[in-house]
Amino acid sequence: MRAEDLASLHVPGTVTLHDGLLLVDVARPDLETDSYRGNLWRFSPDGPPVPFTFGDHDTAPRISPDGAWVAFLRTQDDDRPQLHVMPTGGGEARPVTDLPLGAGTPVWAPDSRRIAFVARVAEPGRYGTDEGVDAAAEAPRRITGLRYRLDGVGFTFDRRPALFVVNALAEAPQPVRLTEGAYDVDSPAWTPDGRHVLVSASRDLDGESLHTDVYAVPADGGSPVLVVRSGGTAEYPVPLPGGELLYLGTEFSGIDAVARNAGLFRAPLRIGGEAATGVRLTEEESVGCEALPPVPIKDGVLVAVRVRGAIELRLVPAGSPGAPLEKLVLVLGERASVKAFAAHGEQIVAVVSTPRSPGEVVTPAGPLPGFPGPPAGLGSLEEITAVSPDGYPVHGWLALPEGTGPHPVLLNVHGGPFHHHGWGFLDENHVYAGAGYAVVLPNPRGSAGYGQEHGRSVVGALGTVDADDVLALLDAALARPECDARRVGVMGGSYGGFMTSWLAAHHGDRFRAAWSERAVNAWDSFTGSSDIGWYFTEAYCGPDAETQRAMSPLYHAGRITLPFAVVHSEEDWRCPVEQAQRMFVALRRNGTPAEFLLFPGEGHELTRSGRPRHRVQRFEAVLEWWSRHLS
Repeated sequence: MRAEDLASLHVPGTVTLHDGLLLVDVARPDLETDSYRGNLWRFSPDGPPVPFTFGDHDTAPRISPDGAWVAFLRTQDDDRPQLHVMPTGGGEARPVTDLPLGAGTPVWAPDSRRIAFVARVAEPGRYGTDEGVDAAAEAPRRITGLRYRLDGVGFTFDRRPALFVVNALAEAPQPVRLTEGAYDVDSPAWTPDGRHVLVSASRDLDGESLHTDVYAVPADGGSPVLVVRSGGTAEYPVPLPGGELLYLGTEFSGIDAVARNAGLFRAPLRIGGEAATGVRLTEEESVGCEALPPVPIKDGVLVAVRVRGAIELRLVPAGSPGAPLEKLVLVLGERASVKAFAAHGEQIVAVVSTPRSPGEVVTPAGPLPGFPGPPAGLGSLEEITAVSPDGYPVHGWLALPEGTGPHPVLLNVHGGPFHHHGWGFLDENHVYAGAGYAVVLPNPRGSAGYGQEHGRSVVGALGTVDADDVLALLDAALARPECDARRVGVMGGSYGGFMTSWLAAHHGDRFRAAWSERAVNAWDSFTGSSDIGWYFTEAYCGPDAETQRAMSPLYHAGRITLPFAVVHSEEDWRCPVEQAQRMFVALRRNGTPAEFLLFPGEGHELTRSGRPRHRVQRFEAVLEWWSRHLS
């Protein structure tokens, strides 16, 4: 696969299902317009998918309970998605909203007329609300809280998300705002009687809190009512007809929120009176749920679970709480990554990514006909294992190019750290393998999908056992004849960028060069500059400043002598650009052959959702770098 082959990838997103009608939004990078384009497609087992809508970029389809209507988001020239509806039998799509900052994912009421959604609302004088006054001429922002911005979004405290309801079938739909105040709301869901909308919202309606609870908002107007007090967070509430509700949640106190497995909870649904406390239906240690809404079916509840590099669709059975992973029935997604799923009646469908496909639409009976696959020449992906120096087992993958080798090797460390490499499609694997590189993909301690204890084992210990695990898996790969142990490079982004910098400082003799991208390099300045730094640093490193510096690659930069690429985005607010600037200056002043590649207008998610042309340009720069240093 070549860098420019990104434009050939059709990527299914969300899915909606009703009595045989199956709609999926499908997007693709468009290099000519430097944007993402796509629309809704109808899938069936009887033939290839056919287009259902014809907008520039249509997403988030939802079929009404009576099956008569489809609601979805359409993004046009102004890059602000607006809610549209159209008959399921076909016809013209009709706009329902025209909000200054766009609308969020639609949620149908039981009456198949009203729709709930969340949308950001700007403070007066912000974001174009004063006609003719651009952003640079607006008044200064007065910031009084720690949670005031978000990577990929921008400033948030002056455009809080609010809950809206609109009669989508009215002749002139008028969205009605239901929540006000300096707090966040998310994940709306209607109660079965249609009188309230459940939301996940900041604890005590305080936008500063890391904790979230479930609130009920009267659909006709009124103050939110606390329904469930969580043990940490409560997201994606799903009300049940029998007077209960489900949600995904984590449990923690204070700021100790990192590396926590999300689980499925059940609680009474009573509006008014004392708030309920949920019961955890899945075991905390072995079951880590992906952030996808749970779907109840006849025999239990469907959830997506991270399992050793896979994201599997599993069935949580009705019955005793605290079910461990082995008690959850595998439905779909073995050796794959479930990206979205839905159910209606006896039908179950999911969007599943595999090592060779960015997305297939799959039922328990098998995949449905879809789009042409990625370009030819994709490498193979093999599981490999190793043993760390302390005897701990390490798991990961080796992506091999065509041919016998020995091939130059790239050690590619994932971000997070509570994330994982896995069985889903990763364009980087195929671009690098297509250029002749073997790619080692470790899931060291700190990664997700191997139990919560595995994920939390690096809390207070970054750069210790995780570095040992990464090198152990590299050694296992280098023992194979396809891999050239004399030509090895190290690379990664975010936490992977941290690990790249760390290994370059402490094990630089193992590598020819390093490519450190959107990295955390200095925990002290990360604390005050990152959108999450105010709690994330202390949660992972502890409060002691000297300990934080000891875990910071920047303060070991004097030990780095190998060629080093510092790669960053100008508008990255997760790992702000000062992290790259400080490292680059330190390296250059030490005489290290360092280069700084800076992408304008991009945030932390450049490699996944950045401008298509920038993604291609980044691949070209990566390959040029490694051709210089691993030839």
